[in-house]
Amino acid sequence: MKIAFIINDICTEKDNYTTIRLARRAIGLGHEVVLVGIGNLIYESNESLAAMVTRPSRKDYEDDSDLLADLQSNEVPKTRCNLSEMDVVLLRFDPADEIYTRPWAPPSALLFAQLLANQGIIVLNDPTHLTDASNKTYFQTYPELVRPKTAIVHDAAEIKNVVERFGGKAVIKPLQGSGGQGVFIINEESGSNLNQMIEASLRDGYVIVQEYLPLAADGDLRLLTLNGKPLQVDGVYACFKRYNDSGDGRSNITAGGKIKMAEPDDDALRLAEAVGPKLVRDGMYFTGLDIVGNKMMEINVDSPGGISMAEDLTGKDFSGAIIADLERKVRLKRYYGGKLSVTELAVM
Repeated sequence: MKIAFIINDICTEKDNYTTIRLARRAIGLGHEVVLVGIGNLIYESNESLAAMVTRPSRKDYEDDSDLLADLQSNEVPKTRCNLSEMDVVLLRFDPADEIYTRPWAPPSALLFAQLLANQGIIVLNDPTHLTDASNKTYFQTYPELVRPKTAIVHDAAEIKNVVERFGGKAVIKPLQGSGGQGVFIINEESGSNLNQMIEASLRDGYVIVQEYLPLAADGDLRLLTLNGKPLQVDGVYACFKRYNDSGDGRSNITAGGKIKMAEPDDDALRLAEAVGPKLVRDGMYFTGLDIVGNKMMEINVDSPGGISMAEDLTGKDFSGAIIADLERKVRLKRYYGGKLSVTELAVM
């Protein structure tokens, strides 16, 4: 296959990113791989889409760090590539990383991706529905039973009113963002810091006020899904627990969280079952479900991470399973002569 990974920028990639693990696995299986920054896309006058891409210079790499060092080397120049000739395009950029420096880039990249999908290229996750999911209001379109009580507001006084209705304890976070940035836990100890927390959260627009789930103090569960169902290899789930023992209320890895092996319990599997139909309908091929007890805190559809962590913890080849599934989708597309839609192929 020819696979393109559309990322924020090759300079900002890290060796523990899911993208790098997937790229290395694909290269090892003999596939042609290119990485594309969202600022390097080109719409040609002949209506094809191209890009200035970074190509791996070798066919074998010792580990993810080895691959990343090669991709970020000054000896690997960007070359022009016709994306309209790709078999699969994986959208692996995080819009939250561009809020301050390049707010125009993620929406533009999604529009480019929609053009590719219109040409029959398999684009994952589905770019039209990723546009709908550009902020966390998308989560509110999933069944009520999976979600904590939530309000979305842009007024400091109203935030305080909602917190009071939630019993004086809540989580506030920006509507747009990820990685635990701008997330605060409000409780009876917040006191004089409350106004500062609210001000910091409001800085970037609307704020989500979410009921506090006591079990969150012990961390959360990251459960990865593929084709609308929990990802498994040899009966082992791509799942792990994230926690923070430093007193920080956030368990995100980027916020200092730690991980350990975990098996999804009945509540987690029930939640995954509940959101599965909408993931399928929206073409959300690969996602990360963040679960606390019997509620889901968030559904990560933009460049969800965790594959390398799940593999390192379990020894299972989850990345290989994903690449094999992409191979199957390309075969199905060829069998049906392009008659299957991109959204159908995304979760088939």
